[in-house]
Amino acid sequence: MKKYRAISFALILGLTLTTAPALAKTPKPTLAEIEAAKKVEAAKKKAADAQAAKLAAANQTLRTLTAKANAATALYVKAQKELAIANAAARAAAQYAAETAAAVEEAHRVIGRLAANAYIMGGSMTDIEPLLSANGPQDLIDQLSTLSTLGVKNTIALERFKAAEVVARAAKAAADTAKVEQQKATDKVAAAKKVADDAKAEQAKEVAKLQKVQDALMRELMSARKVRTTLEQQRQLALLEESQANQAELTPGQKNVWPDIGFKGRSTIRTTQAQRDKAVAYAKAQVLARKPYIWGTQGPKSFDCSGLVYSAYKAAGLSWPDWDRLNSALYSGYTKHVSLKELVPGDLLFYSYKGTISTIHHITIYAGNGMMWEANSRNRGLLFSNIYSIKGLMPFGGRV
Repeated sequence: MKKYRAISFALILGLTLTTAPALAKTPKPTLAEIEAAKKVEAAKKKAADAQAAKLAAANQTLRTLTAKANAATALYVKAQKELAIANAAARAAAQYAAETAAAVEEAHRVIGRLAANAYIMGGSMTDIEPLLSANGPQDLIDQLSTLSTLGVKNTIALERFKAAEVVARAAKAAADTAKVEQQKATDKVAAAKKVADDAKAEQAKEVAKLQKVQDALMRELMSARKVRTTLEQQRQLALLEESQANQAELTPGQKNVWPDIGFKGRSTIRTTQAQRDKAVAYAKAQVLARKPYIWGTQGPKSFDCSGLVYSAYKAAGLSWPDWDRLNSALYSGYTKHVSLKELVPGDLLFYSYKGTISTIHHITIYAGNGMMWEANSRNRGLLFSNIYSIKGLMPFGGRV
C-alpha cells in the first residue's frame, strides 16, 4: 500500500498542471505545437536578455552619476563651512579695525589737548595747527612730523595705533576678498551639484522606463514558458490516460467492483455540499450540451474524463493550489476516500483494469441514485450513465 501511495504522489509531483485553460485545438498538443511554443519562448528570452543588458548599463551609469552628485554635495558642504569660517574672520577683523580706529580717535582728542596745552605753555601755533585741524585718526597720524613737539611717549602711542589700524584694514580687506571668493566657489559647486542632480534624475527616469520594459518582457517570457510547459504536460497526461484506457480495453478478467485492499487518499476534504452540487450541475450541462470527447482537453468546447472533473470543480470555486489538473489515477490520491455506500452527489468514481491505483484509467462524477456524469470515450462522447456500466469500479469514491 505504501508503495502505491509513493508512486501516486510521485506522479502528482511530476505531472501537476497549472489551472490554465485548454490550449490545444487538436486531440492532444502535437510535437510541432510544442516546438513552435519553444521558439516563441526562445525569442521572448532573447528580447528579455537584451533588455536586461540595457538595464544593467543604465544602472551602472546611474551609479556613476550618483557618485558624482554625492561628490559635488560634499564639495558644496565643504565650501559652505569654509565660507562660514571666512565670514567669522571678516567679522572679527572688522571688529578689531573698529576698536583700533576708536583708540586712534581717542588718541586724536588726547593729542589735541596736549597740543593746546603746549601752545599755552609757549609752543608754536604753526606746529600745533595741523593736529587741531586733522580730519580723522589717519589724517592725524599722517602728520607725525609734529610729534617731536609732543614727546616720545605720545609718538610711540601714535605709531602703535597707526600700525594697529593698518593691520585691521588689511585683515578686513583679506576677509572681504575671502568672502567674495568663497561665495563664487559656493555658487560654482552649487551649480555643479544641480547639474549632477538633474543628470541623476533623468537617468533614474530612464532606468525606471527600462525596468518597466524589462518587467513586461519577463511577463511575456513567463507567459510563453507557461504555454510551452502546459502544452507539454497536457500531451503527457493525454498520452498516459489514452494508454491506460487502451490497456483497459485489452485486459481480460476485470471485476465489476474491485475488493477493498486498503488504499488511502487524503485525510481531509476541501469542499462543501453546495460546491459539490455546483460541480454536478456543471458536468450535467456539458453532457446535455453534447460536448465532444477529446484527449487532453478540459473545456470549454471539449473534455476528456479527468478534464471534465477538473473543470467541474474549478467552476465550483476551487483553484490552485487547492485544486489542479491531474489524471484519473492521481485524483484518487488527491481526494478523501469514502465507501460506495456513503457516496453523495459530487463524489468521484474511479475505474481500474487491475484493481490498483496505478491502473486506474477512468474517472466520473457521481450524480446520485446510482448514476454518474462522465466523459466516456471518443466513440461515445459525454454521457449520463449507471455507475456499474463500466467494469473495474474501485471500492471507494473520492470526496474533493
